[in-house]
Amino acid sequence: MSRVSIRTARASLAALAAGALFLTGCSSGGGGGDTEKEEKAKQQGQDVSYTFADEAASKGPAKEVEGGRKGGTIKVLQRDSFAHLDPAQIYVSDEGALATLIHRGLTTYKKVSDDKYEVVGDLATDSGKKSDGGKTWTYKLKDGIKFEDGSTITSKDVRHTIERTFAPFITEGPTFIQQWLADTGGTDYRKMLKDGPYKGKHLPDSVLETPDDKTIVFHFKKPQAELPYALAMAGYSVVSEKKDTKEKYDKKPLCTGPYKIASFKSGKSMKLVRNPEWDPKTDSARNQYPDAFNIQFGVSFEDSTKRLMSDAGENQTATSFTNQVDSSSMQKVRTDPEIKKRSVSGYQSYVSYMNINMDRIKNKKVRQAIAYALPNQSIVSAFGGSGGGELAGNYISPTLVGQKPTDPFGKIKKPRGDVEKAAKLLKESGKKGMKLTFAYQNAPEWQNFAVAAADNLKKAGFNVQKKDIIADTYYDQIGKVKNGYDIYHNSWGADWPSASTVVPNLFDGRQIQDGSANYSHHKNPKFEKEMDRIRAMSDADKAAEEWQKLADKILVEDVPAVPMHYYKAIQISGSKIGGAYFDERLHDLNPTSLYVKK
Repeated sequence: MSRVSIRTARASLAALAAGALFLTGCSSGGGGGDTEKEEKAKQQGQDVSYTFADEAASKGPAKEVEGGRKGGTIKVLQRDSFAHLDPAQIYVSDEGALATLIHRGLTTYKKVSDDKYEVVGDLATDSGKKSDGGKTWTYKLKDGIKFEDGSTITSKDVRHTIERTFAPFITEGPTFIQQWLADTGGTDYRKMLKDGPYKGKHLPDSVLETPDDKTIVFHFKKPQAELPYALAMAGYSVVSEKKDTKEKYDKKPLCTGPYKIASFKSGKSMKLVRNPEWDPKTDSARNQYPDAFNIQFGVSFEDSTKRLMSDAGENQTATSFTNQVDSSSMQKVRTDPEIKKRSVSGYQSYVSYMNINMDRIKNKKVRQAIAYALPNQSIVSAFGGSGGGELAGNYISPTLVGQKPTDPFGKIKKPRGDVEKAAKLLKESGKKGMKLTFAYQNAPEWQNFAVAAADNLKKAGFNVQKKDIIADTYYDQIGKVKNGYDIYHNSWGADWPSASTVVPNLFDGRQIQDGSANYSHHKNPKFEKEMDRIRAMSDADKAAEEWQKLADKILVEDVPAVPMHYYKAIQISGSKIGGAYFDERLHDLNPTSLYVKK
């Protein structure tokens, strides 16, 4: 799951950098319309396709990057230090970017062209072979795959990797595969193997089977059409059975990617050097160009932007994996041709929503009035204009398979809100003048938006009471079922390019509890039955279309939340950094293609 806060964010690996939503400073306009480069990014976001690849597409080495050369050191400027290095504890995007360099799992993503990606076999020979209608998936391991100590990766390591995610000390990573294997929701999966593999117990062969050193077979009670996506998450990267040090593994993991950790000083720095045990012939997705990456932590977005824009000295060979251009600098980056050519931009998978507390606001016309009144343009402007976001018409990000540009409440057609229509609906509801408690985060962007939103809502006839909440505790506060607020925003991103990790998380009434992502407390058995039907579909592409249809039905019929904007990002690098592109899977710059120019 993926929600946005500062460091407590469980931001998805297919999503935005942890905390990257809090761009300091703001811009009222953002410099007008999209540039040609951003228009291209927009089309990539909406039209990009994903396929599950066969054995041929999964064979290494990776395609050479044009101009790519070996040698040199890249300086990496990062705001946040890495809290976790153990793959099973990795869920936020800054750690996910690091994971592309040091960890490998059964599957991963490979860019084929600007609008085409494949889920390929990484340690496995292909993206998986399904049988029994998608209830059984079989993987075979490649030859020549090793840990950094030279030991061969076997099916026992993969089994151990999955089983250890059931252990109580693994608390931060994804839980999809555990829940699927146990056929249960929440944390009940832990009962299946409560101590993980550490006391000699294992998952039965009827659930997870390793008939030989090269073969892994997953058995599920229900079809799991999206297993290749889930296995590509950093959280399921392989961990050595023999060298597993449990909690200590989080500080010193055994690496399998093209780089390994030479040193790590939490909050200060990290150095990555080449991993000689990584064999490019086994890897169809990664390159190994620089000799090293020197990562510096504690560099704010403003500072990294200034350094990289200056392009002076060592900044020429510097970049950032996840720091974005701060909103106050977007105008210059987008209009200065010398800086612009060193930038990459595109969609992130996050969508912002204004939740309507359905326990407190039961009248549908009141909810419709709120939906029409909100000025979506104000939040786009607060995030730096079109470089930092785009108006949202529905719940589904343009980065997801099956997304359609629907706009049932006219949020794109009338970006400043339709106060007249809102006032009419509120009057018809008989609730004109009703008190509306509006909670928002005290970050600059949301404070600015709150002023414009409250103004529109007041004009529509609401008695608005604003409540600003400290950013660090915001999600804890709105996550309480009895939170005392009527409307409050959140942002959510998918864990892979499917709305299966969006719609149920946000709108399944069976998941309502403190801390749940169903912030609007939406309950509708009709739609929950539909969620179960779509989840059981064996065709992932058809399921993607159905998720979009269901999301629109929920929006139109129940109005539990109002879609506001789709997040976008701009990142820049020094002039001697080559191979930089905005990756549609990471929704950030891809570290594995970078090289130092001569």
